[in-house]
Amino acid sequence: MWRKQRFEGLDVLVAERGRALLAAAVLLTGSRAAGEDLVQAALERLMRNWSRVHGDKEGYLRRTLYHLAVDRWRLRRRRPEVLTEVEPLDQSDGTEALHLRQALIQALALLPPRQRAVLVLRYWEQRSEAEAAELLGCSVGTVKSTASRGLTRLRELTADWALEGAGMNGAGR
Repeated sequence: MWRKQRFEGLDVLVAERGRALLAAAVLLTGSRAAGEDLVQAALERLMRNWSRVHGDKEGYLRRTLYHLAVDRWRLRRRRPEVLTEVEPLDQSDGTEALHLRQALIQALALLPPRQRAVLVLRYWEQRSEAEAAELLGCSVGTVKSTASRGLTRLRELTADWALEGAGMNGAGR
């Protein structure tokens, strides 16, 4: 009873937004298992600070999620980690769409951490530049330039896809 009153609304938050939070975490980390760990760590931090968080609990949870992801990226600079293939989330779309989604997620995993975070916030979660800047603790200009560089790099990584789709996969190059 005490626990239920203490964390009132947490169960609703997780039930309503947990899937979206997990999807963002998977994109940030590169694997479902690491994404689940990231969400779990963010939820633990939210629960530890529950009484001090007034207002938007989801906003606090998302900020914590992104800050923890950045912390992990910094650790990986010192101790590199090999990313595994990302498992597609439960969706009932066609095989081709799943292959495209998988390829995009793999291309996203090749981006530097900050570019990946900005692109996930801006285009996966549909956040404004100001919201992304606030969540990442940087300026709006940094979000704009990082998004531009990230999109340019994604285009470079996926340039061959158009040729492969047209049946020109390597022939004549």
